Formats: sequence, structure tokens, C-alpha cells
Amino acid sequence: MSKTVPSRDKIPVEYTWDTESVYGSHAAWEAELARVAAQLPELAAFQGHLGDSPARLAEWLDTADRLMNAVARLFFYASMFHNVDTADQAALADNDRAIAIYTRAIAATSFAEPELLAIGFDTLRRWMEQEPRLAIYAHYLDQLERRQTHVRSAEVEELLGQARDPFSGASGIHGILTDADLRFAPAHTATGDSIELAQGNVVALLTSPDREVRRTAWESYADAHLAMQNTMAACLATGVKQDVFIARARRYPSSLEASLSANNIPVEVFHNLIATYRRNLPTWHRYWDLRRRALGLDKLYAYDVKAPLTDKMPDVPFAQSIDWICAGMQPLGDEYVTVMRRGLTEQRWVDVYPNRGKRMGAYSHGVQGTHPYILMSYNDDIFSMSTLAHELGHSMHSYLTWQTQPLVYGDYSLFVAEVASNFNQAMVRAHLLDTYSDRDFQIAVIEEAMSNFHRYFFVMPTLARFELEIHERVERGEALTADSMTALMADLFQEGYGDEVQVDRARIGSTWCQFSTHLYSNFYVFQYATGIAAANALAADILGGKAGAAESYLAFLKSGGSLYPLDALKLAGVDMTTPAPVDRAFGVLANYVDRLEGLVGG
Repeated sequence: MSKTVPSRDKIPVEYTWDTESVYGSHAAWEAELARVAAQLPELAAFQGHLGDSPARLAEWLDTADRLMNAVARLFFYASMFHNVDTADQAALADNDRAIAIYTRAIAATSFAEPELLAIGFDTLRRWMEQEPRLAIYAHYLDQLERRQTHVRSAEVEELLGQARDPFSGASGIHGILTDADLRFAPAHTATGDSIELAQGNVVALLTSPDREVRRTAWESYADAHLAMQNTMAACLATGVKQDVFIARARRYPSSLEASLSANNIPVEVFHNLIATYRRNLPTWHRYWDLRRRALGLDKLYAYDVKAPLTDKMPDVPFAQSIDWICAGMQPLGDEYVTVMRRGLTEQRWVDVYPNRGKRMGAYSHGVQGTHPYILMSYNDDIFSMSTLAHELGHSMHSYLTWQTQPLVYGDYSLFVAEVASNFNQAMVRAHLLDTYSDRDFQIAVIEEAMSNFHRYFFVMPTLARFELEIHERVERGEALTADSMTALMADLFQEGYGDEVQVDRARIGSTWCQFSTHLYSNFYVFQYATGIAAANALAADILGGKAGAAESYLAFLKSGGSLYPLDALKLAGVDMTTPAPVDRAFGVLANYVDRLEGLVGG
């Protein structure tokens, strides 16, 4: 295990993402930024004239789609440099400039939806029949009609658009604190050797067989966040208040409903998840007890939940992970696998390894017209392989959407995004379990599965409960403080861990500090849990040989934003309006616990 984390300039170029395929140079980005900035005032010529004719409206919709795609590409390019080195001040400045142009573009186009509402939907639908260029906007207009009571006047919409930039301040500050300014005390081995701790290697340290490494890494990571918890609490409280403000400005009864309504998702989907999760907590408690016994511990602590249960955890170099992932995804066909392998080996989709200042976590991002890039911190282990599979699920979802859909539907909701990512993990995991019978390897794969379920089917539902409560507190006019949020977080984890895990209330309670992106996305985190539930149901159908299941799943990936999320998932073959898929996923989890118990005894 490396005891230091390299600086960015020490990462070989072949393991960095290919920024030049987005813009050939920084100068080209600057030129495009200037072009888009000059175009924004020209949009005023459309204001007040969208109702002139079907042709004029079609011209506007095409112009707006192309403009927002250009703006998104500008922002993405800037973020590629900022996120790999958050301490780079020039990259930070460019990122801020890109956010500013995005905010200006939102404000400059804000007049459109109030004008469309004024035209009226009967007229708009008649125009769609008259003007072929408008036909693709049928679903967009249906979405607009659904939320028409929440669209404000052109003046108010412009102000809400202009608020996006300053409203990003709280999450931006929290992210800079987390990724650039926190200083972590080193972790230590049982023999006293120091290991540098950074965002890029903390996950690897928490899976170390050396308990002292795990303990010191976990405590150091939590303590660094706790040292800044008052500032982070002020940021998160501001972010929640902004969510509440937007919900009220758009006349929604709650932040939760405001978040879900845009995608036509009933709030019952959220509440069903939480209720089903709580009902199935005994499965988790059984797993914690098994883990404690298998590790030979009197007491299990939070830093032990990813401790290896075999001393033969496999080394998984990046090249090996590519081969395993491609083999696991073969049931989706040669074309899917060929595109994916080319992106990994030739087109440099992935920024692979950790470096100092690199943003925490992993993600897939891009825009129509670019590759679907991935940022991660690969650590040559089975957990990193799984993370790569996860992000490739997002990337292939984007790739197939962009190949199939027009710009207006080139994005998709978070609710379906986490299905594609978890689906890839489920498929690759099943392939490895079926292919390699070695006991230690089987244990390693199941440990990866349990680690993944721990994050998405334990931590994320816990964060979702936390998120709901802090929003409801603000909606009731109550204050959010570091102490109150840490106490709430600790209470929720205590329920989840039960009597099987010893809870350090301050450190486990600081978990909210450690999610500097997710908790600013207004009820994002619960969608990880619904995503893993839907993903495992769909993977089971394909692996079980259900007729047409693979074709239905690919059709779902290609649908992009052209369907409401629940309808897209029904196209794939799963109904998320009921608790059944979540219960079914807990069945998968219980099966892993059973298999693990058979392998490790205890």
C-alpha cells in the first residue's frame, strides 16, 4: 500500500482523461466562452415573439437547445480541470466563470416558458401537427403542462435563473473545504508506520486488513470534518433554506414534493423506500453479527464494516478490471461491450488514479457531443473495479441516450441514472461469482457486494431520512446547527446498526459533513436506494434468461429524457411505484449474507 498520494503532475497522461477531445486547447475554450457570451443578448429578439408562428417557435426551441448544450460543454470542460486539482486557483476561476455563463444563459432563456403557457396547450399541440420540427417536443410540452401552476412570470423566472449562481455558493464552499482545505492526520499501521490520508485513498485504507490502519484512517477522516463542522453546518443550512425558498417560490407544499414533482414521481415512492428499509433492518443486524464473529472481534466498530474477511483479497489492476467488466456486460451484446472497451482503452474516458487535491468520490459526466467521461481514484482492488463498473453504467447510459435522442431529451433524471450504474455492478458481480469458484475470491466478491449495498442500501437511506428531517425542520421554522445535525445523524445510524455495532456518536454523526455534493442536490440520495433495487431486479431478469429482457433494458437506456422516469423503468421491466422491488433487493442482500455465512462460518 502506497504511503503517499502523488501530486497531479506525477500522474501519467495515459491515465488521465482526454480534455482535448472536448476543446482542443484552453484558447479554444476561451473563444467559445466569448462566442456564447456574445450570443446571449441576441436571444432578446425572440422575447415576446414565440407566439408569432409555429416556425418561429421551432426556431427558438432549436436555438435554446443548442445554446444550453454549448453552455453545458463550457462548464464541463472547466470542471475537468477543477475537479482533478481543487487547489488549482486558475482552474477554480475558470470553473466560476463557467458557472456564471450558465447562470446568465438560464436568465436569458427564462422568458420562454411563461410565453409558452400564454400561447396555450391547445394551440401548441395544433402547431405540432402543422410544423414537423415541433413534433419531438410532445413530451416536453406534457411536462410543462403538468407543472404549469409552478411556472412563474417571466420577471420572476428571470430572477430565479439569476439566483442559481449565488445559490451555488454554499455547496461550493463546502466542497472546497472538503476537497482542498481539509488536512487529515496520517493513518498508522499496527507497527507505527505513517500512511498519508487523502480523499483519494480513504476508501482503500478502510478496507485494510490492519485494524489500526482502519481505525486511525476512519477517526482522522471524521475528525478533520468535525473540526470544520460549524462552517459546514452553516453551508448545509443555507443549502436547505435555498431548497425551501425555491419550493415556496414555485408554490409547492414542501421541498420533497418540489423535488419529485418535476419528474412525475409521487412522494409515496420516497416514503415506501424508507418504510421498507426500516422493516428490513434485521437483515443488516444479522450481517453485522456475522461480520463480528467472522473477524473474531468482541465488538464491531464502524471502521470494521469493510474489513477483509479473507487475507487473500485479490489485486485488481486497471487492465484486469476492464476485462472483467467487459465479460460481465456481454449479455447486453457485442456493440455495448465494444463501445465500452474502446472508451476505456483508446479514448481515455477515465481519469483513473488518486492525486492530491482530486475531488472526492467518483462520477460520470459529459454532454451530448463529448465522450461520457469518468473521474475516480482507482486503488487496484475489487472495490475500485466495482466503482469503475458503476460509473461505466452511467457512461453507457449517456452514450446510448446521446446516440438516440435529440438534444431536448439528451439528459435523464437522477432517478433512472442510479439504475444503470448499479445494474452494471450486479451483472459483473454475477459473472465473477459464476466464473471463479475459489473460496477466497468468492468471499472477496461478496464483500464487494456488501460494501456496495452498505453504501447504497444502508448509508443512503439513512442520509435520506436525515435529509427529510432537516428540510422539515427548516419548513417549520426551526434552526439547523452542527450539534443538532450531528445528533440526528448519530440517532439514525444507531437505529441502523442496532446493538451489533459500537457507535462513536460524534464521529458517525459527522457523516453529513462528508457528503459535500449529495446533500445539496435536493433529495438525491434516496434515489441510490431505489436505483439499486430496480437494478438488481432487471439484472436478475436478464441473467435468468427472461425473453426480451436485455432488449427492453437497452431500450430503457436509449430513452434518455423522452419518458418520465417511472415509465422508462416500466419499459425496462420494473415498477417502482410499489415497495416490491425494494423488498426483492433485500432478498438479494439476505442471499449474500447466507452465502457469506456458508463461506466464513462463525
